[in-house]
Parts: sequence; C-alpha cells; structure tokens
Amino acid sequence: MRVLVMSDIHANLPALQAVLADAQGAYDAVWCLGDVVGYGPNPNECTDAVRALPNLTCLRGNHDLAALGGSEIDDFNSYAKTAALWTRAELSAGTREFLSGLSPRTEYAGFTLVHASPRDPVWEYIDSAAVANENFASFNTPTCLFGHTHRARSYQMDAVNRCTEKFPEYGQALPLSGQRRMLNPGSVGQPRDRNPEAAYALLDEAASTWEARRVAYPIADTQTQMRAAQLPALLIERLTAGR
Repeated sequence: MRVLVMSDIHANLPALQAVLADAQGAYDAVWCLGDVVGYGPNPNECTDAVRALPNLTCLRGNHDLAALGGSEIDDFNSYAKTAALWTRAELSAGTREFLSGLSPRTEYAGFTLVHASPRDPVWEYIDSAAVANENFASFNTPTCLFGHTHRARSYQMDAVNRCTEKFPEYGQALPLSGQRRMLNPGSVGQPRDRNPEAAYALLDEAASTWEARRVAYPIADTQTQMRAAQLPALLIERLTAGR
C-alpha cells in the first residue's frame, strides 16, 4: 500500500489542495497526523476535504482539541489563542462531529501514529535527537510517525542504541528496513523550517521507503483570506517566511 502522510494542515486550504494535486495518483490511503484546523482561515473546508480522502486514518491534534472547546487553549500564546477562539466560532456541526471522533494516537500495520510524541501524544515537541531518544521506549513498532513541530525530520536508532537526527532529502526514497525510526512529514499549512512550501511524505509499505516532499502553493491567497477574517498579523506574515 502507498500512503500519503501529512500533518498540521492548520486550516490552510490552498496548501492542502497543492499537496493533494502534487501527490495525485501516488497513494492508496491517507494518514493525517492531526491539527487539521487552527491558525488558518478554512477549518470547515479543510475538514471536508480530509474526510473525503480514500482509506483515511486521521488523528486529533492539540489545535483540534482547542477548537472543540478543550483546555489546551489555556497553554496557547496570545496569537494562537485568538485564532483558536475564531476557529471555535466558525466550526460547522459536521466539522465538530468529525474532530470529536478522532484520537491522538493509533497503530497500523507496524507503524505507530501520534500527533506529538509517543509518550505525550498531544503536547510534547520532538525537536532534537535527545528528546526523540527518550521516546523510543514509548512505542513497540519499528516506526513511529509524528507531527506537531512543523519541521520534517528523521530520527533513527543505530546498532549501539544511539539516536541520530537527519534532515530530509526531498524527492529521494529513504529505506526504512533495518533500523527503528521516528519520522515527521513536516507541516502542510504552516511550515516552520524557513521553507514556506507545503510539506508532506509518501510511504511505500511494499518497498519499505519514505519520501519527503515539498510543493509550492499560492500563499498570498491564504493570507488574503486570513486578513479578511481579521486573524493575527503575525500568523499571516509567518507563512511567507516559513517560520
């Protein structure tokens, strides 16, 4: 099976549409690692687009929980909190029902899927080899897929139990066999690695490979919609810089 793996769409419909167009014909199933909504101007449109995808497994992230009225919003900075409150008011009944039925962690065919980390599926940021190393004991499958940081990364455990971090080589297949790994596809709707292009990955289960990908999208279209919704200027500007 070929799987489109994506995370952190954050209600950015132009970015999601670019990813789906770029990956068209290359996948049989979709694994979405959470935060479909939050920050961006299209929470209902993005949710509708995701829920219509084939053979979907979708997780719930911290922004999804906050949009539903969860206490996660109390830990947000002022910009994220303003966007979360706006999102709460915008959610349709169908979006609310879909997000309410999701879990932040699941397992599928030798893969552990989480939004944030295996030991804290909602909140912990795996942003270094040291933090990744501490999380390997919290899952039993060969590979764990996670999001939340908005940065594409690969962490692998070598023969002497040393965890190393790798940056993606876009468009090149990474063999998965032989080592335990933790893989982050990056963010569709709000990358934070100084690259504004939407990020995602393709997983080929038969070939046991992972391919990180980037695709440009019309950022200005999203920004125009965000300004119309009077969302915080910082959230609008950061899309251009990918930070």
